[in-house]
Amino acid sequence: MADYIYMMESRLSPAQLQVVGQVQEIARSHEMNVYLTGGAVRDIISGFAIRDLDFTIQGNVHKLRKDFEKVGAIIQGEDEELRILYVLFPNHVRTEIASARSESYPKPGKPEVTFDTINEDLRRRDFTVNAMALSLNPGSRGLLMDPFNGVADLEAKHLRILQNYAFLEEPSRMLRALRLMTRFHWTLEERTQARFDAAKEGNYLENIANRAIGYEIEQIAHEDDPLAVMRAFEKEGWMKILFPAWTTAKVDVAGLTALQKTRQQLTDIGVQSDPAAARMYFLTRKISEKEVHAMQKLLPRHHFVEQWLNIENDAKDLAKQLLSKEYAAPSATWKLLMSTRPELILFLDVTTRQSAVEQKIKAFLTKWPQYRQKMPLQKMAEMRITPELPVYQKLLEEMFLMMLDGKLKTEAEIVKYLEPHSPPLPVAPPTPTRRGRGKKKAAAAAAAAASAPTDRAAQPSPARAPESQALVKSKAPKQQAAPTKILAPQVAAEKAAPPKALAKPAEKPTKGHIKLEAKKPPAKKTVKAPAKARPKAKSAAKKPPGKKRK
Repeated sequence: MADYIYMMESRLSPAQLQVVGQVQEIARSHEMNVYLTGGAVRDIISGFAIRDLDFTIQGNVHKLRKDFEKVGAIIQGEDEELRILYVLFPNHVRTEIASARSESYPKPGKPEVTFDTINEDLRRRDFTVNAMALSLNPGSRGLLMDPFNGVADLEAKHLRILQNYAFLEEPSRMLRALRLMTRFHWTLEERTQARFDAAKEGNYLENIANRAIGYEIEQIAHEDDPLAVMRAFEKEGWMKILFPAWTTAKVDVAGLTALQKTRQQLTDIGVQSDPAAARMYFLTRKISEKEVHAMQKLLPRHHFVEQWLNIENDAKDLAKQLLSKEYAAPSATWKLLMSTRPELILFLDVTTRQSAVEQKIKAFLTKWPQYRQKMPLQKMAEMRITPELPVYQKLLEEMFLMMLDGKLKTEAEIVKYLEPHSPPLPVAPPTPTRRGRGKKKAAAAAAAAASAPTDRAAQPSPARAPESQALVKSKAPKQQAAPTKILAPQVAAEKAAPPKALAKPAEKPTKGHIKLEAKKPPAKKTVKAPAKARPKAKSAAKKPPGKKRK
């Protein structure tokens, strides 16, 4: 499910995604299930351009009409019998919102309608690639319903009917099959091709309803290459069935080509347009007004018919505004054209014969958008004017308009304009104090000294420990000092011994060992005892043996 949601969100435009969310919320507020169906799902999966959105709702769609109008949508037309609303949302997003229904055909082209579930609605459809639905409901959002394996036919680029009598029951499916084959360059599946050939031989199109004729005429106007579809219909002889007075010979081919070129230029500057009304003007340019009015009565979208009728007069009014003093400045012209319906710009660019109007539209499409690339974004970043600021987009738009009018030409002028909007420099944080190892040791010693007792005489420092120990030994009684003096010759002998003897641990001297060492004469070179202390040491060494002899 997540894969199809990701596919939908990545393939739809931001405006179409917004419409999907709005329809979903409106249906949920009325406790109705809603699904994205038909050509929208087909084009999302196949990767083709998504021209319009089809929604199917389990419930009465007419109850949602006021909610659609509240969000700025225009109801272009409706079919009360089939419960279909043709809705145009902002940013030129065309939608067809219908109630789920099932159909039975007691007579060709005249269905009996029963409002039913989404499963039955998918069964009544024309081809497997159009019989898929994507759930937009909580708990199942993103679930793809494909009961007839339409995904496989998309991969094979085949059109396959759902039942054997599909062309007999609804003859308009023959027109739809040929139109889709021309647009996508697909083929009919083998069994479908056989039924299609049988329908042509049986002249099933003679039973087509007027409602279906009007729908197919309007769909030609929404094709990117309507002339190719008309030629395919003429090859089969079906243009006579659609509208006998309408042929490819009565089409303004040059106007259609120029219209497509201008539409691409609008798309390049980020302006989306719906050129269907302008296309119909050029597709029917060479037929009489009486025949045009007769054709317009067949179309299901009344709002579309009004756009087609009024496009010439609306374009003339736009030309008058462009030539007025109010819109003499380039910035004023830019604002006017950006707020105008894009199809009027398309039509006026192709049909105008006034050089001043033509030059302004040409500058709008080609010259002026280049100023967007000259915006001093790097200089703005240096002045700390970043997209995070609330006035960032407003500043860009104001600078763009001033550049159009020639008020910002040099870098100095740009800096002067941006200075009042530049935020102040940020305050630098205080640098942390870093202490070296010596300072840390000194601080630790000072802390230890502060916590130590005040009497230092009783606790000598470690650096002068040998001197203090010597003082303690000199003040000690003679009985304790005698062994240390007897060991003096032993220390001298250990110093004179080879290095191997030094590696052995020192053993604690015994009484017998002291006697032997006392008899040995002291080394004169190593030990330099005071003259007065020597006799005492000898007497101290001679006394213990005398006691043992007694």
